[in-house]
Amino acid sequence: MATQKVVLITGVSREEGLGFETAKQLAGAGFKVIISARNLAKVVALATKLQSADLDVIPLGLDTLSDLSVQNAAWEIENRFGRLDVLVNNAGGFYDTGGTALTQTFEYTQEALETNLFGTWRVIKALVPLIEKSEAGVIVNVSSGAGSFKDPDFGLNALTDVTAYGISKLALNGLTIKLAKELKPQGILVNAVCPGFTATYPGTEAWGARPVTDGASGIVWAATLTKDGPTGGFFRDCKPLDW
Repeated sequence: MATQKVVLITGVSREEGLGFETAKQLAGAGFKVIISARNLAKVVALATKLQSADLDVIPLGLDTLSDLSVQNAAWEIENRFGRLDVLVNNAGGFYDTGGTALTQTFEYTQEALETNLFGTWRVIKALVPLIEKSEAGVIVNVSSGAGSFKDPDFGLNALTDVTAYGISKLALNGLTIKLAKELKPQGILVNAVCPGFTATYPGTEAWGARPVTDGASGIVWAATLTKDGPTGGFFRDCKPLDW
């Protein structure tokens, strides 16, 4: 009997969010899913909801901006499972509509970088030793077309605003490439995924946002890649994006 794979998803604090839907899909595919966020009460409530549907989901408090919180989470995962097979870095935010390079504040931009880049980086550094214990480790960084040069609708060349968010996701894409090269000898796949413009908030469907299930499916695809899968790529809907 195959050993059940263990996956950690960060930034799961809302039922409407990509993290929750990704957890639902991965648990439905047979994974043991650890969902995490800064607010443990919210995570517990979401885990309970998924558990009521007979899904193998475990709540975990994890603040990606705190060294101590991240290290404690790593210790807990190691003590309970001894390894981590998949890490989905979903925590993110700071989509600064209207924020241009000359009008956005450094304070806001620093917060965006701390969450979208350094928070993810911190979690990866702490958990790589556990991912190295997996037979087929995978890291998925949830990024955005806003961090690409080529996206015709939301990319860096398409918009004059969304500056802090776009630059933070551009940096996350760059981190993905660096990590993929560094971790390739260990057989760990590292990819970035753009879920597309997804209806994670009420009313966004009217603006053309697609269902959360569609956005999450691309993340799930990257999370379930086999050893011979791609690494160091940027994808949407299982297809490479030119960024």
